[in-house]
Amino acid sequence: MLKIGLTGGIGAGKSEVSRLFAAHGAVIVDSDVIAREVVAPGTDGLAAVVAEFGPQVLREDGALDRPALGAIVFADPERLKALNAIVHPLVRARSAALEAAAAPDAVVVHDVPLLAENGLAPLFDLIVVVDAADEVRVDRLVRLRGMAEEEARARMAAQASREDRLAIANLVIDNGGGLTELAARVDEVWAELARRASA
Repeated sequence: MLKIGLTGGIGAGKSEVSRLFAAHGAVIVDSDVIAREVVAPGTDGLAAVVAEFGPQVLREDGALDRPALGAIVFADPERLKALNAIVHPLVRARSAALEAAAAPDAVVVHDVPLLAENGLAPLFDLIVVVDAADEVRVDRLVRLRGMAEEEARARMAAQASREDRLAIANLVIDNGGGLTELAARVDEVWAELARRASA
């Protein structure tokens, strides 16, 4: 099994690369998806969040009210730590279970947005970084996600720099062009990953 850490700054196109890897047969372990699953209605995770933060973080339908919780934790680093202490171990356990269920010769791609920020590179066999110039990313965030330019730049500034991400990369997927170029580069990288997985 080959364990890949996939990361990239907001607007770089990491989600598209993840989708392309999945189409090639990679087992995708998506931290953001799992983080939502572990606090879904009826889970121990949601019960723990409500016990810590109170019923005001629930919507009327019993689901987590993310904006309400966000307003609490992003205003207070200690409250954010408390939330992370609940959610992170659940995400790690679910990720490990997905990985354990993969075939011995699988390429397991862990899609981790904050891989560089959280110093997680040593957990993986290889780090693949999806990269695009800052101006390209700002343009995508404004054009495709409807963000104001100031918000896009603020979100980017809150993440690791391009240099920090590239410093931990074993393989870089340049996504400065269009989808056709991206697909071709992913094909190349996939061939390399598959070769290493079977070695």
